Amino acid sequence: MTEPWLVALDIDGTTMHEDGSISEAVIREIRRLVRAGHEVMPATGRSSSATLPVLEHLDIGPQFVVCSNGAITMHRDANAPVSYRRGWIESFDPTDVLTQIRANLPEARFAVEDEHGYYRYTESFPDATIGFDSEHVDFGELLRHKATRVVVFSPDHDVDDFLSVVERMGLQHVTYAIGWTAWLDISPEGVNKATAMERVRTELGIPRERVLAVGDGRNDIDLLQWAAAGGRGVAMGLSPDEVVEAANEVTGSVAEDGLAQVLATL
Repeated sequence: MTEPWLVALDIDGTTMHEDGSISEAVIREIRRLVRAGHEVMPATGRSSSATLPVLEHLDIGPQFVVCSNGAITMHRDANAPVSYRRGWIESFDPTDVLTQIRANLPEARFAVEDEHGYYRYTESFPDATIGFDSEHVDFGELLRHKATRVVVFSPDHDVDDFLSVVERMGLQHVTYAIGWTAWLDISPEGVNKATAMERVRTELGIPRERVLAVGDGRNDIDLLQWAAAGGRGVAMGLSPDEVVEAANEVTGSVAEDGLAQVLATL
């Protein structure tokens, strides 16, 4: 075979449809690349508990899995209960940022993921966001634990209004990305999917020119810029303009099996 590529895939809206399904074309191409010796792995905002079932669905076992927008990188470990253990973990004290956001968005819903992948949330969130290890708590409980990820969801705002509120806040000492909806993902300062993937790339010894990343959301911007700098950063069709601008290639939408189209080129 040719030299292996490092392939980083966003999950929701890229690999997986909104209803939780993955097309046969995408599954077929991912498994083909794995059989050929390429390193294919998720790079997702999902928690680890919500990510590992996707690996089972795809029937792949990459050496690394980037979760929580880069704050947690799982390492494959045959001796671990789920065949993966938390390897690299980045965390921060969420008190200041949570207090600031709540003052500006009092009706928002909040969730905090701790260093063990456990989520505490103030109101319900979509299931794929926080996984299964979670509990409902009051707001004050969120301030008592180190965080790897803070999620803010404000269903009463449209995206543009939400974006303007977040920009006015001028959040300090954290990294954040706004989603398709009125959704805010907050990570430790300087941590994102790209920083985690660069650590993975270095560990695997794969050159920058053999990196491929595919994504569709604003939390993929750093990832696509990182991949495009030396290799291939691919935005899914129908991605927001700023996501397309971060990439050096564009493929079809998830409904058009855009991911399968890209993977077929390797």
